[in-house]
Amino acid sequence: MPATAPRFGAAVVIRLLLITTALLGTLLAGATPASAHAALTGSDPKDGAVVATAPKQVTLTFSEKIALGNDSIRVLEPSGKRSDTGDVRDMSSGGVVKYGVPLHPGLPDGTYTVAWQAVSADSHPISGAFTFSIGAPSKTTVALPDQTAGGGLVGALYGIARYTAYAGYILLVGGGAFVLACWQRGAGERPLQRLVVQGWITLTASTLVMLLLRAPYTGSGKLADAFDLSGLKAVLETKTGASLVSRLLLLGAAALFVAVLFGAYAKKDAPLDEEQANEKKDLTFGLALGGGVLAAGIAATWALSEHASTGLQPGIAMPVDVLHMLAVATWLGGLAALLVALYRVPGIERSVVRSFSRVAFASVAVVAATGIYQSWRQVGSWSALTGTAYGQLLLVKIGLVAVLVGIAWISRRWTGRLAETATGRAQETPDEARAQEEEEREAGTATTADTDTTPAASAATTPTSDTATDAATTTDADTAVAEEPRPVTVPADPERAAQLARQKAAVATARVKRVRDADPQRLGLRRSVLTEAAVAVVLLAVTTVLTSTEPGRTEEKEAGRGGAAAAPTGPVDVRIPFDTGGEDGKGTARVELDPGRSGGNTLHLWLERPNGRAMDAPEVKVAFTDNANEIGPLPAAPDRIATGHWTANGVQIPMPGTWEVEVTVRTSDIDQVTVKKNVKIG
Repeated sequence: MPATAPRFGAAVVIRLLLITTALLGTLLAGATPASAHAALTGSDPKDGAVVATAPKQVTLTFSEKIALGNDSIRVLEPSGKRSDTGDVRDMSSGGVVKYGVPLHPGLPDGTYTVAWQAVSADSHPISGAFTFSIGAPSKTTVALPDQTAGGGLVGALYGIARYTAYAGYILLVGGGAFVLACWQRGAGERPLQRLVVQGWITLTASTLVMLLLRAPYTGSGKLADAFDLSGLKAVLETKTGASLVSRLLLLGAAALFVAVLFGAYAKKDAPLDEEQANEKKDLTFGLALGGGVLAAGIAATWALSEHASTGLQPGIAMPVDVLHMLAVATWLGGLAALLVALYRVPGIERSVVRSFSRVAFASVAVVAATGIYQSWRQVGSWSALTGTAYGQLLLVKIGLVAVLVGIAWISRRWTGRLAETATGRAQETPDEARAQEEEEREAGTATTADTDTTPAASAATTPTSDTATDAATTTDADTAVAEEPRPVTVPADPERAAQLARQKAAVATARVKRVRDADPQRLGLRRSVLTEAAVAVVLLAVTTVLTSTEPGRTEEKEAGRGGAAAAPTGPVDVRIPFDTGGEDGKGTARVELDPGRSGGNTLHLWLERPNGRAMDAPEVKVAFTDNANEIGPLPAAPDRIATGHWTANGVQIPMPGTWEVEVTVRTSDIDQVTVKKNVKIG
């Protein structure tokens, strides 16, 4: 009787892991729609600026190369009418990435909205909007869509496809590497064959889905546009489209690799002579070389179109990214293969586990080395590591890797105990199982004979009934005793025969489970590897989100240049302590700017003593400076209206951002101090 999977064995475990994988992919894909990798670092006119006369054009500056169409930059009047010509021009020079669009002449005064959408060099869609005013601010009827580029249902589906593509690559490459490097006999095991084939199918299907969704993902956001042939043609002309097509071509070659691995190679399981052994060795080398080239080529389709292909040191980053993906796939994919083997192939040799332990250790070392370089390249500073979304996700990933390595250390301890177990014990288990199978087969036959009461059933002892018994019970020929064939009684009722077959299958399942769980060291190793696999599923989800998040280096650079997005919209109220050094020279300057936004503002300044009472001074001065954009200092001359209270009207702030407020207080002819503090003005 064949060994079937336990009721709560590998099949259930693998299904649970796949369900968990899908749920994590769904949640995480929906939680991070289209996080930008290129960033808008400047514009002319600037966000919130008020200009006296209409500009001839609007220009946008980005942190890296982007792809724009003719309608990628739109300038809308307060009424919503287009005020640009639609002719987007590339004005980049040197290391500055700049694009512009001309405006129609004779534009009326009011607030204008600039909306833009593009695809960054690392394949992710980006979009944004800002306003500027001609003459004076006004009301606007322009309504921008709430959904950002790469968001919505299409963004969620694309994110899930990205996640499953990574998972399929890991199973395909890691499973193949496990067979060739650790367990060559495993090429003939059906559970491992299914694992690798499922990895290939998952990666192929995910790549096709990404190719179809690419046009709506970077454009309209409508799922129906996935089957628009003109959109698909446009995608094929982009770098990302070319990478996806290249991946499909490489997967076609990978299908041939899988066919040879589980076909001709699996048949050479036990060479009979030295010539066959040499043939198998040559075939192993050829498969390892060809498989390695294919795995590196597929990994390169990610490296050439995503993070590694742009930014700092792309010539070094792309090969490092390929090495990183190969090491991760070998480690986590091999872990998945080991998990399946431990649950579905109880007779797996201890030497296989020890071989994978060595391969996993080398893979972890490569992952650590390449990961350190990638982290430095994408983060760039300690402040970005803790102060940006990318850095925080990276810390979570590092923590998960640390947990995974810790569990792997426990697995290595179980592996060491397996190696110390006597070999004889491993040899006894199959013999005991064979004897027990004979006893159970006899018991099953007796049960059939005892429970069948129909005359037809008692007379069914012909060769035809033997054949029926083989079909119903699927007894392995190699476990049968090679003596006289025993008469087997089969009920004439098909339902009764099926019931007996299920009973015998349950007996076989229980027997296989007893054999599998008889070794406590092997049981502990299985549980440890299962825990590793569960953590690896979460780690893969975090990694997928990380690849869709704006790098910390770019985010910090964008925040340093602008900061307008985070600027407050209400009045600015700040307190600055001062000490002129003379008698009665200590106090606090309270500065209030209302409404606290670009354009005209009313300034109020109060001086207070440490006890809270109003403090007078012969002279006070205020100035505003935007150091990031080299604007200012812009002086303001407040008038004294009461004891310790000064005010000024019409204080002009030309643009939102981070401004340095500078207050000068003179309390006597020789006692004077200037204090400063940064504030955000919207």
